[in-house]
Amino acid sequence: MIPALVSLSGSPWDVLPSGIHPASLDEIQIAYGYNERRRTLLSGLVDGATALVRAGCSKIYLDGSFVTAKPIPGDYDACWDPAGVLSSLLDPVFTDFSDGRARQKARFGGEFFPSSIVEAGSGRAFLDFFQVEKHSGGKKGIIEVSIMTDATILRRLAHDIQ
Repeated sequence: MIPALVSLSGSPWDVLPSGIHPASLDEIQIAYGYNERRRTLLSGLVDGATALVRAGCSKIYLDGSFVTAKPIPGDYDACWDPAGVLSSLLDPVFTDFSDGRARQKARFGGEFFPSSIVEAGSGRAFLDFFQVEKHSGGKKGIIEVSIMTDATILRRLAHDIQ
C-alpha cells in the first residue's frame, strides 16, 4: 500500500515518507494516475518495466515528481535492479545515457538507471540518490515494484504472446 504524502520543509510538493514502499502498478495507477499526463507517463513506465522483465529484471524503484503531489509531472525517474538481468536480452535503450537520456524519455516518458550505478553529482548509488529530496536535501520515500510478479506486467506479457 502506498502511504499518504507528507510535507517536507523546503520541498515544493508533498512527498512520500522516508523509506522504500512496495506497491503494485495497479496501486500506482490508483494513487497517481488521476489525470491524462500521469496516465501517459504510467503507460511508458509499464512499457519500460515490461522490457526489463524480458531481460530478467525483477524490481524497479519509482521516483521523481510523478510520485509527489505535483499535479502535472514532467516525467518519472526509475532505477532497476541489475541482479539477474541478462545483458544480451537488455534493450540497449536502458544503457544509453547520451543526450540527457533522450532516447529513454522519447520511448518511455521517463528515465531508467541501474540502481547500483553512481549518480555523478552526489556520489550515491541511484537507489540511495532517489531517497533524497533535491530541493531540501531531506529524506523522502520511493516506491518498489516487483515487476516479475506484477499483475499489470503479467497481463501485458500474456497479451503480447497472443
